[in-house]
Amino acid sequence: MNGMSIGALVNLLPQFVERQVIDRTGLTGVYDLTLKWTPEAIPSLLGLPQAPLPPEDPDVPNIFTAVQEQLGLKLEAGRGPVEVIVIDHIEKPTPD
Repeated sequence: MNGMSIGALVNLLPQFVERQVIDRTGLTGVYDLTLKWTPEAIPSLLGLPQAPLPPEDPDVPNIFTAVQEQLGLKLEAGRGPVEVIVIDHIEKPTPD
């Protein structure tokens, strides 16, 4: 990933770690990043069936280890407020 901000990386990570990711690094600017990991799942796009996983390579770490070892960043689990949308009522539209 060339010319990527940490914010852009943070926007990509949730689809691979299945959690929200919050940038608390304070880093600004753009970086050329290389990140190699063994995916546990490949997210489906636009409702298409999930892509098959590549063969597992025992020398390639999971994404949490890869982020720490290869980028020097750490993904830590935590709790905090999150935005949610609650739909408490729904009705079929009336015909015109």
